[in-house]
Amino acid sequence: MSEPVALFYEAVENLNPGSKVLMSFDYGPATMPEVYPMNQALVRHCFAKGLKIIGIALWPEGVSLAQEAFEQAAQEYGKEYGVDYVNLGYKAGGIVVISAVAEDIPGTFPQDYAGRPIEEFKVTEGIQNFDNIDFIVSLSAGDPGVREWVMIAQGRYGMKVGGGVTAVSAPEYYPYLNAGQLKGLMGGMKGAAEYETMIQKSGTATSGMDAQSIAHGVIIFFIIFANIFYVIGKRKKK
Repeated sequence: MSEPVALFYEAVENLNPGSKVLMSFDYGPATMPEVYPMNQALVRHCFAKGLKIIGIALWPEGVSLAQEAFEQAAQEYGKEYGVDYVNLGYKAGGIVVISAVAEDIPGTFPQDYAGRPIEEFKVTEGIQNFDNIDFIVSLSAGDPGVREWVMIAQGRYGMKVGGGVTAVSAPEYYPYLNAGQLKGLMGGMKGAAEYETMIQKSGTATSGMDAQSIAHGVIIFFIIFANIFYVIGKRKKK
């Protein structure tokens, strides 16, 4: 397991049962093969640990993707909507929304994604601002995403923040990890597969990495195969 993923796992594992995790779903269908498996693995880990999840989205497409992961994991672990998790939906504004949530969660998201008042849900009882949140996760495919959460939640309020990003963008977040501004980082399908391995729950990332490894093996084989015939051809000419 890579250290960034192991740190992420430990950050969640060290939370006490009943702790509140704020998850922000900042990605869309275009990056679903990489980021959605992280979504699934994290929700499963939180439910297995008895953690409470409050979900929001800074990307409009993130709402339905989050709800799909919630419902699947809730069936597996016997969790109930409104009691163990809630999906508060999408709000436009990016970093402005993060700043507003930091001070007033019910005021920023007075209803869930289906229009039901936040007061109806047991999971949000006593939740006012970041003081009532134990860990923040941003599953991000761009802007707004992890960078904005680090700037506001960690930089201004000292919150613990973990990030899940696409493989191509992961290197730019390593400085945040090294500086302690991120408590863990998952990069691409590989990071998601590692996390699935750590929670001992194989999912689409693990199977995807198997397929990717086979494809890479086939490519390497044909490269070697072609080079063998290239060398043989040169020797025959000589």
